Formats: sequence, structure tokens, C-alpha cells
Amino acid sequence: MISTVYRWILLAPTLLPLFYVEGVMYPLIAPKMFALRTLALIALALFVYLTVSRRPFFWQRLYHIETWIPAGLLFVAYVTSFFGIDFYHSFWSTFERGDGLLTFTLCVAYFYLILLSADEKFVDRFVRINAWIGSLTAIYVILQWFFMTSGLDVSLFVPASGRVGGTMGNAAFLAAYLGMTLLITGAARHLYSGVWRTYLYIGAAFQVLAIILAATRGTLLAILVVAGLALVHVSLKGSGEKRIYARRGLAVFFAFIALFVIFRGFLSNVPFEPIRRLTSISLTDATVSSRLFVWSNVLRETNGRLFRGYGAEHVDIVFNRVYDPSVLTEEWFDRSHNAFLDYLVQFGVFGLLLYLALIGAIINIGWRLFVRGDSYGPWVLGLAGVYAVQNFFVFDTVVTLWLLLAMFAIALVRERVGESSVAVFKPTIVLWVFIAGLVLLIIPVSIRPFLANLRAFEAYRYQIVDVARAAAAFRNGLNLSTYADLEYGYNAYFMYTDNQFPRLSGNDLVVAYNTTKSILEQTYARYPYDARTALYYAQVLSEVPSGILPDREALSGAIARTIELSPKRVQSWLILVNVAIDDANKYPPGSIGRKAGYVAAGDILKQYITMVPNLSEPHFVLAQLKLAVDDRVEAAAEAALGKELYRSNVKTARRAAAYYGSLEKWEDAKFFLGEVVGGDPHDYVSLFDYAKLTYVLGDPGKASQIVNRLRTEQPAILETDQSFLSAITAYEARAGGAQTR
Repeated sequence: MISTVYRWILLAPTLLPLFYVEGVMYPLIAPKMFALRTLALIALALFVYLTVSRRPFFWQRLYHIETWIPAGLLFVAYVTSFFGIDFYHSFWSTFERGDGLLTFTLCVAYFYLILLSADEKFVDRFVRINAWIGSLTAIYVILQWFFMTSGLDVSLFVPASGRVGGTMGNAAFLAAYLGMTLLITGAARHLYSGVWRTYLYIGAAFQVLAIILAATRGTLLAILVVAGLALVHVSLKGSGEKRIYARRGLAVFFAFIALFVIFRGFLSNVPFEPIRRLTSISLTDATVSSRLFVWSNVLRETNGRLFRGYGAEHVDIVFNRVYDPSVLTEEWFDRSHNAFLDYLVQFGVFGLLLYLALIGAIINIGWRLFVRGDSYGPWVLGLAGVYAVQNFFVFDTVVTLWLLLAMFAIALVRERVGESSVAVFKPTIVLWVFIAGLVLLIIPVSIRPFLANLRAFEAYRYQIVDVARAAAAFRNGLNLSTYADLEYGYNAYFMYTDNQFPRLSGNDLVVAYNTTKSILEQTYARYPYDARTALYYAQVLSEVPSGILPDREALSGAIARTIELSPKRVQSWLILVNVAIDDANKYPPGSIGRKAGYVAAGDILKQYITMVPNLSEPHFVLAQLKLAVDDRVEAAAEAALGKELYRSNVKTARRAAAYYGSLEKWEDAKFFLGEVVGGDPHDYVSLFDYAKLTYVLGDPGKASQIVNRLRTEQPAILETDQSFLSAITAYEARAGGAQTR
């Protein structure tokens, strides 16, 4: 009985892609990570029990050197993390993905448990389950895409916008997983015949369609590369009909590529996200250029720690040093979006070499199986190839890392089934205590972090309607003494700056501020290397409720740390500018002291602009400061530079709209307000201003459309300008399209 349970526990992680839990932070990834940790600890406890009960296992498989590559990589990961930035964070990671040493350790443990326990029956069952779970995941994705495009909201399906992420929550994670299960589905074909094989092929087709709908270029490229190489090999080395079909397939393959290149311009206008993304691949594409920038600069920064690395979960340290907002569209990276580079940064050269050895070993085993005619051989070989190519553009999640290591074990088992040998351990009280300890580890490893995750979601849910309860939820979560504190700081910051500070007042706002400040104070002290925490702390300290004195000393320290850790982040410099402006505003309007303060604020901006000359936003801020000291010529020059450098950005557009509005340059103001409402459709204040400018500039029809939307979504805002409301209502009456409110 226990042996049967143990085998199913080994197979249970194959179900993780379908597993998610609503009502927690990161509901699609975090529960998968908690579940895997729990399953791994239970599997280890059962393995030890079965071992001391003289259950036979395949110990001789450990005699082969390939089986020690995962252990070697894990050892290097621990050593480099111990001498890295912060072993605590390296070990635990975060809720968002949980990719730290703990999860890596348990994935490696699963590798050895499967290697020591699996027989041919287990291998076939593993392949079958993965094939069908991959197909079910794909069906979910296809339905999710259908509901998204048709505007339907079905409670069983996670809402999606843009690219579908299925039960993984992220299109890249989803495609990476399906890219692997597609090859496993191919490996399962020999296990079925008749109608069941037909169903399997249909499932594979669903997986291909889901990968296309996810519009992840890295996985699509990986599949094309592996398929092309397979066709070339069979065309050259195959025989009979296989060679003929392969050559025909190769001709179709190259014809497809040629047609894609020829009609790329036409295809770029097709309103289908997967095709649009594929046609956008170029060195000038925003995503591609930002990735190239990150890779080249992160690689350069590794020179000082080429052998010892920075430790697990510390890629962000390097990224923050090289971050440049004029080049990058994303503010925070904790991965370089290249798994090979991530291993180099985290674990140094030896970590990278062992990671390459791991992939190489799977390729080698797949080739050996293929050469000897094993039906699994080409699919193992293809899986390793797809994984290697796509991980040049993405990075692992708990699901894909586990699946890679599990498939490595499965391939080894397939090659060396062998005979089992009986354990020689004798049951002792020490071993029974060890087994109990493994089970009890579930509490700190999974249960307490899960409870902390629930408290974080409770705080998020009640952040406006019950501020006291939200604050209590944060306190209760922190009292659990888990690694949640870092993400508590992040989430408390977003709640305060995005929602609580703009919407709350009185005692509720004070409670929200004190709660957020307290959490960030703790994480600011606990994680002195984290630029994100330092910046968030500074921003909260700069948004103080009325009646509370700003903590200028703490604010100065947080800004200084942010600039030290990530010198080109514009937010920290803008906070310095705002402090200088606040000091200047203490003087009477038009006084020498006020003007001198504005000049000092401008000097801070000029210092930043010298360092980052190609960013639009600081030029518009400087233009406003020049207006404040009546220097209209310089103001116009800075605004012209800002407009020339402008790339779609809501914050910059707001500043530009305010600048041009103050000068009554309505056409420019309208353009930037359009950018604001396009990027933030729920900014009803800007939307109302946009409607008024649209009306004034001669397009009352469009203004009426916007007003009708506001009548439905935010009617109260229309009452703030009765003159405009009367004018647009009169227009509608004249046009015969009067609308009732």
C-alpha cells in the first residue's frame, strides 16, 4: 500500500500545470510551488520509510557519472549562494515563482527518487500522464483565448488580456511547458493504437495551437529549429519512404520560411497577436532590443564575480546596476530572460558549465536511445533541443525545471532498466525521527508560507474598505516569520501609492501610511542590497498624509541608497527634485528664495539628464521648472527635446499634457492626453479633459462618444464642469442624438 502511494506521489507533480488556487497572491504559480514542496517532502519521507523497510531500489544506477550532474549543480548553487549576496533570500526566494535553492533542492531530490524507483511501467505511465495533462492544459488555453476574444467571462477560466497564459498565468511560462509536453506526447504514441492514438494526435494538435495562441517567439523558434534539424537528419540519413517524406517536408519547411520573409510586411498588419509578434522580430523591436541590452550589460557586469557568482535569486542586483529607462521598457527584472546567462550570474562559470552538462547529458542519452532504435530516443532528443533553444529566451519555472529533471531520470531509466537491489539499512530510532522531521518540515516550507500568502491577499482585498483589517492582516502575516516580508513590502507599496494615498483620507490614510512605512522600514533594513525596496521606501516617505511630518533623514538615506544601487532610475532623482521644490515653495511666490529653489531643482535634473540624455520625462519636468522662473525660451527648448525623445509612457504623457495645457497649446495637450487615456483607460479625470479638448478642437462627435462612456462608467465626473456638459448636451440635441443620463 505504502509503495503504491509512494509511486503516485512521484507522479503527482505531472498534474501541477492544471493546479491553481484563487484567493491568494500569484494564484497560478505560488500554489504550484507550495504543492511541489509538500509532495517532495512526503515522497522523501516515504522513500526513507521504504528503504529502512528493505524495499528494493535501483541503487546501481548511481554508478554512472551522468547521474551526478544534478547533484554537482546543486552543490555549486549552494556554495556560490553561501558566498553570495544573501543566502537567506537565495534559499527561500519569493512567492511569485519560488525558484530559490529550496525548490531547486526538492526538484533534484525528485530526480533521484525517480531514478532509484522507476521501472518500465512507471516510465510509460509518466509519459502517458504528461501527454494528456499537456493536452488538457492546451484545451484550457484555447477556450481561454476564445472567451477573451469573444468578451465572455466564464468563472472557471482565468481572465486574460493580450497573450493568453492559461493555468500558468504567463504566456512564456505556458509555451515553455507545452513545448516540452508536445515532445512527450510524441513519445507516448507507441503506447496507444486505434482511436486512442487518434485522440493523442488531436491532443498534440491542441498543444501546437495553444503554443501559437500564446505568441511566445522563443518556443515557436525552438520547435521550428528542432523540427528543421530532424527533417535534415532524416533527409540525409533516413531510408525509404521516411527519407522521401522528410525531403518533401523540408521543401515545405523552407518554402514556408521564404513565404514568411516575402510577405512579412503584409503579415505585420494581420490583427492576430501570434502572427504580429512573429513578424515584429528584428533588432529594432522594443522587446528584442531591450533583451540584447540586458544580455550584453549583464554579461559585462559578471566579470568581477565570474567564478563565485552572486548566488541564487540575485540576478536583479546586476540588472539594477545597468538599468537604463531610455532603453528598457520594463522597470524590474529578477531574470535576464536567458536561462544560461542567469546560471552564469547566479552560480558562476562552474554553475553554467554544469547546467550545459545537464542539457548535454539529456541530448546524449536521447541520441544513444535513438541509435539503438528505442522509440523514446528521438523524442527525448527533441525535448532537450526545444528546452535548450527556448531557454535562451526565457527561464525556468517550478513546472519546467521539475519536468526537465524528471525527464532526465526517465531517459536514464529507459536506457538502464537494470535489476533492483535490496537496501541494507536497518531501522533505528534515529531514522524514524528523521522521517518524522521530513514530514514536519512541511510546516515551515509550505504551510506557514501559504498562510502568509493568504494574509497578503487579505490585506489586498481590504486595503480600501477596511484599512484596519488590511493592516492587521499584514501584521499577522509578518508574525508568521516567513520569507514573505520582501514581497509584503512590494505589495504594501503598490497598495499605498496606487490606491490608498489617492483615495483615502483622515485616520484611514494615516493607518495605511504607518503600516506601509513600517513594513518597508523592516525590509529596507533586512535587504540593504535591494534597490526596489529602497526606491519604494523613498516614494512612500515622499507621499506623507497631511498632518504628519516627513522623515527627511530617512528619505535622504533611501534616495542615496537607490541611486547607489541603481543610478539611472529616474524616480529617485524626481523625488530629489520634488524635495527641492517643496523647500522652494516655503518662500513667497516670486521671491528670490523660491526662484533659487527652482533653479536648484533644475540643476538636479540637469545632472540626471547628463547621465541619461535620451529619456523624455525629465525634459518635460525641467520645462515646467523653467516656466516657473519665467524662462520660456529654455522651457520651449526642453519641451521640444522631450517631445522628440517621447516613447509611449503614461507618466511622461501626463507631464507633457500638463505642460502644454499650462501654455494653452491645445493640440499638443490633446495628443498627450490621448496617450494617457490609451495607456490608462480608467483615468477618468484625464478622459474627461480629453473629451473637452476634443470638443474645443472641432470634433464634438468624438467628444459625445466619450461623454456617453462617462455617463455609464463615471457619471459624477460630468457634474464637475457644468458649462461643458451643457455645451455637449446642446450639441447632441442639435445632432438628434441626445442621450439621457
